[in-house]
Amino acid sequence: MRQNLDGMSIFFLILAICSGVGVYIMEGAGVWIEAISSAGGLLVQIGPIVIAAVMISGYVQTLVPNDKIEYWLGNDAGWRGLGIAIIAGAITPGGPFAAFPLVVALYRMGAAFEILVAYLTAWSVLGINRAMVWEVPFFGIEFVGLKMLVSLPLPIFAALMAKSLRRYVTASA
Repeated sequence: MRQNLDGMSIFFLILAICSGVGVYIMEGAGVWIEAISSAGGLLVQIGPIVIAAVMISGYVQTLVPNDKIEYWLGNDAGWRGLGIAIIAGAITPGGPFAAFPLVVALYRMGAAFEILVAYLTAWSVLGINRAMVWEVPFFGIEFVGLKMLVSLPLPIFAALMAKSLRRYVTASA
C-alpha cells in the first residue's frame, strides 16, 4: 500500500492547524474566518493549475518511455541534456505549480538531478514568458536583454555545482 502523506506533508498540515489556532486565539473568529475565506479563494484560483500540472506530469510519465527520458535528460545526456533543459526552462510558462510537478515526473523517470537543476534555474532566471509580460514593460528591452545575457550561464553553473555537490554528498554519506 502506498503512503499518501509523507513526513513533510504531515509537518505542514500540523503547522497550518497550529497557525489557524494561533490566529483564532490572538485575533478572534472574525479574522480567522477572513483568513479561511482568503485561503479558499487562493485554492479556487490555483487549484485548477495544480490539477492540470499534475495531470500533465502523469501523462508524461505514461506516454513517454523512461528510456527516452534517460537518453535525452539522463546522467549520460551531457551537454545535449543541459541544452534541452535550459531551452525548456526558458520557454516553460507559468509558476511553480506548473513547473514543479513536471520536474518531479522527469526525475522519477530517470532525468539527471543536475539537468533538472539547470531546468529550474533557467525557468526562474530566463523565463521568456515572464520577461515579455512583466519585465519588458517595466524595465525596457535593453535592461531585460542585458539581464538575460548575464543570466545565461547561471543554469550551466547551477548544473555543474549540483553535480559536484551531489557527488560530494553521496560520497560522504
